[in-house]
Amino acid sequence: MPNYQLVYFNGRGRAELCRLIFHTAGVPFEDIRLDHTKGEWPGEWKAKCPFGQLPILVVDGKVLAQSRAAARYLAREFNLAGKTSWDQARADMFIDEFDDIGTEVVKFAFEKDEAKKAELSAKFYADTLPRHLGYLENLLKENNGGDGYFVGDSLTWAGLGIANVYDLLGGTDAPFAKFPLLLALAKRVRENPKVAEYLKTRAQTSF
Repeated sequence: MPNYQLVYFNGRGRAELCRLIFHTAGVPFEDIRLDHTKGEWPGEWKAKCPFGQLPILVVDGKVLAQSRAAARYLAREFNLAGKTSWDQARADMFIDEFDDIGTEVVKFAFEKDEAKKAELSAKFYADTLPRHLGYLENLLKENNGGDGYFVGDSLTWAGLGIANVYDLLGGTDAPFAKFPLLLALAKRVRENPKVAEYLKTRAQTSF
């Protein structure tokens, strides 16, 4: 088996989907979490990053940058990408949609002006998020009435993605109140034995 290293900061952020894939697949990896306050970043690592940023995935010494490229590679390697080319493309579609949600969250999450932050956050939760979750709920219904997964008949990285979005939105049910199928899927994924074990033991971080 290859030697895997996942290098990121001590937070969930852009590396968490890769971590979820590793743990779901039961594949060991070195979870390297850099602390920039201790000079660990940029340190020796930035020179190893193809685009000067984290995360990176190192496979037997070979470096792969960009978080979604890394997660997609792992999903394919561990049979979590989808069983057919169409299912794989659909899974990719959902991952891209989750990234769109994440992009909207970032707009207010790191805003320093508290008044503007409150305004952007309110607009997101009142308008932007319900629109995106509505799209996802309707698409989920198209596969087995919404009682299974986003694609196919088994867990893929798209399912892990919605579990990750659940955390991104605060780790509570409230944002999904009007979207019961999405909430049920997120909880099913989080209750997967390997996922649940990881969530129970993972480090508590600020992001």
